[in-house]
Amino acid sequence: MQQHADSYYAASIKYPLSFPTLEEELDLDVCIVGAGITGASAALALAQKGYKVAVLEGRLAGWGASGRSGGQMIFGYACDQPKLTHLVGIETSKALWDISLESMALMRRRIREHGIDCDLADGHLHAAVKPRHMTELEAWAGDLRRHFGYDGLELWSQEQVRQQMNTKAYLGGLYDPASGHVHPLNYTLGLVKAASEAGARFFEQSPVNRVERGATPVVHTARGKVRCRHLLLCGNAYLNGIAPEIERKIMPVGTYITATEPLGAERARELIANNMAVADTNFVLDYFRLSADHRLLFGGRVSYSRRDPLNLTDTMGKRLCHVFPQLQGVKQQYTWGGYVGITMNRAPHFGRIENNVYFAQGFSGHGIALTGMAGTLMADAIAGSAERFDLFGRIPHHDFPGGRLLRTPALVLAMAWYRLRDLL
Repeated sequence: MQQHADSYYAASIKYPLSFPTLEEELDLDVCIVGAGITGASAALALAQKGYKVAVLEGRLAGWGASGRSGGQMIFGYACDQPKLTHLVGIETSKALWDISLESMALMRRRIREHGIDCDLADGHLHAAVKPRHMTELEAWAGDLRRHFGYDGLELWSQEQVRQQMNTKAYLGGLYDPASGHVHPLNYTLGLVKAASEAGARFFEQSPVNRVERGATPVVHTARGKVRCRHLLLCGNAYLNGIAPEIERKIMPVGTYITATEPLGAERARELIANNMAVADTNFVLDYFRLSADHRLLFGGRVSYSRRDPLNLTDTMGKRLCHVFPQLQGVKQQYTWGGYVGITMNRAPHFGRIENNVYFAQGFSGHGIALTGMAGTLMADAIAGSAERFDLFGRIPHHDFPGGRLLRTPALVLAMAWYRLRDLL
């Protein structure tokens, strides 16, 4: 019996959903591949518009990155806004920036409207490890204020950071009160539940092994098939060969999180007084937050080999204690990982393979809010309003070099350089 990754999130599920395997032939308006946040959001929006929808999930709803992430809801994109402006021009960059802010508002609205119990909390800090990081954060905040009208950011000194966080690891930071964090698996499953109640049909343990494209695509699984007018590919790093022309443009990268035992409310507040989420500004970054039951959830490390690093729990514990030495000796109760799909330029990759085959992928570790918007924009495009979805098609994307055999070693070498740069 397939289960979720052995994580704190899986141990605290509030929506124990279960759906059948596809063992029939269906003829519907829309077939969606992948029951993560993107697929669930698309299914919800389409079902609310009256479309007949089926969602095919190879494992369990929320099994992939959507249900394993750090849960940090952050403005913007994984590539910084000046880079996006360089890629698409200032006017398109402004429109994409507005969509990123709308993504967070949409997420909050859906949580409220559907009563999703996912521990939503406010606040996020980009923390500076080195003096140059403070210079970069100040320039970033200034650019967002001048060119994008975003003036809610607060540049914090080292003393201001220490007032909210009991660590000497950071020299300052950039705080955004409009960002925040959630329990990602409960958020994902809450969306799935809402979409199912709206009329979308979900099928688990139903991996897609073949797609026939054309005017009426046919999606095949081992025991069934779906004929549809529109096909949405929402598997991101888990498409597994069914759309090679887009899969070449993302790389599955492993990232990892460890969760301490419950610390108690008082001790947890001593670590992060205002309950914000935190991520440092290294290229290979650490990120962390408190859970609703007062654990520290600490993420970091990356793997490009599709193998988990050796001694992962010990390694994560050392990184955790580097930031919070006072937690030396605290038990780590869960350690887990999963794959995120990154693009070469770290910008999201949305578009069409054919007129009736849509995809959204490559959120590059910055997708907890944007994935929900991606599904919604695809639903809007199917309903005839594609202008905002097509904005993302203006972002240029390239295949990872080296093909299937050599692209991973090439990326390992590149990331080793960035890691060395972080250390220096």
